Amino acid sequence: MRAYYFDNLPGDQRLPHDSGNSVSDETLKSIGVLHWHIPIDEEGLYERKVDEVAQERNYKNRDVIAISKESLGDQLEVKLKTFYHEHMHEDEEIRYIMKGSGFFDVREHDTESWIRCHMGAGDLMVLPAGIYHRFTLDENNAVRTMRLFKDEPKWIAYNRGPETDANQYRVDYVNSLQTVAVN
Repeated sequence: MRAYYFDNLPGDQRLPHDSGNSVSDETLKSIGVLHWHIPIDEEGLYERKVDEVAQERNYKNRDVIAISKESLGDQLEVKLKTFYHEHMHEDEEIRYIMKGSGFFDVREHDTESWIRCHMGAGDLMVLPAGIYHRFTLDENNAVRTMRLFKDEPKWIAYNRGPETDANQYRVDYVNSLQTVAVN
Protein backbone atom coordinates (compact mmCIF):
# COMPACT_ATOMS: atom_id res chain seq x y z
CA MET A 1 0.00 0.00 0.00
CA ARG A 2 1.18 3.48 -0.83
CA ALA A 3 -0.21 6.50 1.04
CA TYR A 4 0.05 10.15 0.06
CA TYR A 5 -1.89 13.40 0.26
CA PHE A 6 -4.63 13.78 -2.37
CA ASP A 7 -3.93 16.67 -4.77
CA ASN A 8 -7.52 18.04 -4.78
CA LEU A 9 -7.29 18.78 -8.51
CA PRO A 10 -10.36 18.20 -10.68
CA GLY A 11 -10.50 15.02 -12.71
CA ASP A 12 -11.69 11.46 -12.66
CA GLN A 13 -11.68 10.04 -9.11
CA ARG A 14 -9.96 6.92 -10.47
CA LEU A 15 -6.81 8.85 -11.40
CA PRO A 16 -3.92 8.82 -8.88
CA HIS A 17 -4.37 12.45 -7.74
CA ASP A 18 -0.87 12.22 -6.28
CA SER A 19 0.32 15.45 -4.65
CA GLY A 20 3.85 14.07 -4.40
CA ASN A 21 3.69 14.28 -0.58
CA SER A 22 3.94 10.83 0.97
CA VAL A 23 2.20 9.91 4.22
CA SER A 24 4.06 7.85 6.82
CA ASP A 25 2.80 4.79 8.67
CA GLU A 26 3.05 6.87 11.86
CA THR A 27 0.63 9.46 10.45
CA LEU A 28 -1.81 6.72 9.45
CA LYS A 29 -1.56 5.13 12.90
CA SER A 30 -2.13 8.53 14.53
CA ILE A 31 -5.59 8.65 12.88
CA GLY A 32 -6.28 5.00 13.69
CA VAL A 33 -5.62 3.51 10.24
CA LEU A 34 -3.79 0.18 10.32
CA HIS A 35 -2.52 -1.86 7.40
CA TRP A 36 -0.60 -5.01 6.55
CA HIS A 37 0.67 -6.58 3.36
CA ILE A 38 -0.17 -10.28 3.25
CA PRO A 39 0.80 -11.59 -0.20
CA ILE A 40 -1.66 -13.83 -2.00
CA ASP A 41 -0.11 -17.25 -2.51
CA GLU A 42 -1.07 -20.40 -4.38
CA GLU A 43 -1.01 -22.51 -1.21
CA GLY A 44 -3.54 -20.33 0.61
CA LEU A 45 -1.16 -19.43 3.45
CA TYR A 46 -2.44 -15.85 3.24
CA GLU A 47 -5.77 -17.09 4.62
CA ARG A 48 -4.08 -18.12 7.87
CA LYS A 49 -2.52 -14.69 8.26
CA VAL A 50 -5.82 -12.93 7.51
CA ASP A 51 -7.47 -15.27 10.05
CA GLU A 52 -4.88 -14.19 12.66
CA VAL A 53 -5.72 -10.52 12.14
CA ALA A 54 -9.44 -11.32 12.21
CA GLN A 55 -9.11 -13.30 15.43
CA GLU A 56 -6.99 -10.59 17.07
CA ARG A 57 -9.65 -7.97 16.21
CA ASN A 58 -12.58 -10.27 17.11
CA TYR A 59 -13.99 -10.62 13.58
CA LYS A 60 -16.29 -13.58 13.13
CA ASN A 61 -17.76 -13.20 9.62
CA ARG A 62 -16.57 -12.38 6.14
CA ASP A 63 -17.65 -12.24 2.56
CA VAL A 64 -16.01 -11.54 -0.79
CA ILE A 65 -17.25 -8.91 -3.20
CA ALA A 66 -16.24 -7.97 -6.72
CA ILE A 67 -16.53 -4.40 -7.96
CA SER A 68 -16.18 -4.24 -11.72
CA LYS A 69 -18.18 -3.69 -14.90
CA GLU A 70 -18.54 -7.48 -15.20
CA SER A 71 -19.95 -7.91 -11.69
CA LEU A 72 -22.13 -4.78 -11.46
CA GLY A 73 -22.95 -3.97 -15.08
CA ASP A 74 -24.76 -0.65 -15.47
CA GLN A 75 -24.79 -0.18 -11.68
CA LEU A 76 -20.99 0.22 -11.49
CA GLU A 77 -20.96 4.01 -11.82
CA VAL A 78 -23.88 4.39 -9.38
CA LYS A 79 -22.11 2.22 -6.79
CA LEU A 80 -18.83 4.08 -7.22
CA LYS A 81 -20.58 7.40 -6.60
CA THR A 82 -22.09 5.94 -3.42
CA PHE A 83 -18.73 4.61 -2.20
CA TYR A 84 -16.98 7.89 -3.09
CA HIS A 85 -19.32 10.09 -1.08
CA GLU A 86 -17.59 11.05 2.17
CA HIS A 87 -19.01 8.87 4.95
CA MET A 88 -18.27 6.95 8.15
CA HIS A 89 -19.41 3.67 9.68
CA GLU A 90 -20.29 2.70 13.24
CA ASP A 91 -18.04 -0.37 12.90
CA GLU A 92 -14.44 -0.75 11.88
CA GLU A 93 -14.08 -1.26 8.17
CA ILE A 94 -11.59 -4.00 7.36
CA ARG A 95 -10.79 -4.91 3.78
CA TYR A 96 -8.34 -7.35 2.22
CA ILE A 97 -7.66 -6.89 -1.50
CA MET A 98 -7.53 -10.27 -3.20
CA LYS A 99 -7.29 -9.10 -6.81
CA GLY A 100 -7.17 -5.76 -8.56
CA SER A 101 -6.66 -2.38 -6.91
CA GLY A 102 -8.35 0.76 -5.70
CA PHE A 103 -8.12 3.81 -3.47
CA PHE A 104 -9.31 4.38 0.08
CA ASP A 105 -9.21 8.07 0.91
CA VAL A 106 -9.23 8.86 4.63
CA ARG A 107 -9.79 12.26 6.19
CA GLU A 108 -6.97 13.55 8.36
CA HIS A 109 -8.95 15.07 11.21
CA ASP A 110 -6.71 17.97 12.25
CA THR A 111 -6.04 19.29 8.73
CA GLU A 112 -9.17 18.06 6.91
CA SER A 113 -6.79 16.83 4.19
CA TRP A 114 -7.51 13.68 2.25
CA ILE A 115 -4.93 10.93 2.51
CA ARG A 116 -5.10 8.60 -0.49
CA CYS A 117 -4.19 4.96 0.15
CA HIS A 118 -3.56 2.98 -3.03
CA MET A 119 -4.20 -0.66 -2.27
CA GLY A 120 -3.46 -3.71 -4.37
CA ALA A 121 -3.61 -7.49 -4.06
CA GLY A 122 -2.38 -8.58 -0.62
CA ASP A 123 -3.09 -5.28 1.14
CA LEU A 124 -5.26 -5.37 4.25
CA MET A 125 -6.55 -2.18 5.87
CA VAL A 126 -8.49 -1.41 9.04
CA LEU A 127 -10.34 1.90 9.26
CA PRO A 128 -11.60 2.82 12.74
CA ALA A 129 -15.30 3.37 13.41
CA GLY A 130 -16.12 7.06 13.01
CA ILE A 131 -13.39 8.04 10.53
CA TYR A 132 -14.54 9.89 7.43
CA HIS A 133 -13.45 8.11 4.28
CA ARG A 134 -14.40 7.14 0.73
CA PHE A 135 -13.48 4.47 -1.81
CA THR A 136 -13.01 4.28 -5.54
CA LEU A 137 -11.50 1.97 -8.07
CA ASP A 138 -8.33 3.04 -9.82
CA GLU A 139 -7.83 3.07 -13.60
CA ASN A 140 -7.80 -0.75 -13.68
CA ASN A 141 -11.53 -0.52 -12.87
CA ALA A 142 -11.81 -3.81 -10.97
CA VAL A 143 -11.23 -5.19 -7.48
CA ARG A 144 -12.06 -8.38 -5.58
CA THR A 145 -12.16 -7.74 -1.86
CA MET A 146 -12.67 -9.75 1.31
CA ARG A 147 -14.74 -7.83 3.85
CA LEU A 148 -14.50 -8.88 7.50
CA PHE A 149 -17.16 -8.19 10.13
CA LYS A 150 -17.40 -8.53 13.91
CA ASP A 151 -21.00 -9.73 13.65
CA GLU A 152 -23.38 -10.25 10.76
CA PRO A 153 -22.22 -8.66 7.50
CA LYS A 154 -23.55 -5.13 7.12
CA TRP A 155 -22.47 -1.96 5.39
CA ILE A 156 -24.25 1.15 6.59
CA ALA A 157 -22.73 4.46 5.50
CA TYR A 158 -23.47 7.70 7.31
CA ASN A 159 -22.75 10.56 4.92
CA ARG A 160 -20.89 13.50 6.38
CA GLY A 161 -23.03 16.29 7.80
CA PRO A 162 -24.00 17.91 11.12
CA GLU A 163 -26.07 14.91 12.18
CA THR A 164 -23.22 12.50 11.47
CA ASP A 165 -20.71 14.80 13.18
CA ALA A 166 -22.85 14.35 16.33
CA ASN A 167 -23.07 10.54 15.93
CA GLN A 168 -21.66 8.93 19.09
CA TYR A 169 -19.23 6.77 17.08
CA ARG A 170 -17.88 9.88 15.36
CA VAL A 171 -17.63 11.74 18.68
CA ASP A 172 -15.80 8.77 20.24
CA TYR A 173 -13.39 8.64 17.29
CA VAL A 174 -12.59 12.37 17.52
CA ASN A 175 -12.13 12.07 21.30
CA SER A 176 -9.75 9.14 20.81
CA LEU A 177 -7.58 11.33 18.56
CA GLN A 178 -7.40 14.03 21.21
CA THR A 179 -6.42 11.43 23.83
CA VAL A 180 -3.62 10.16 21.55
CA ALA A 181 -2.41 13.73 20.94
CA VAL A 182 -2.21 14.42 24.69
CA ASN A 183 -0.18 11.26 25.42
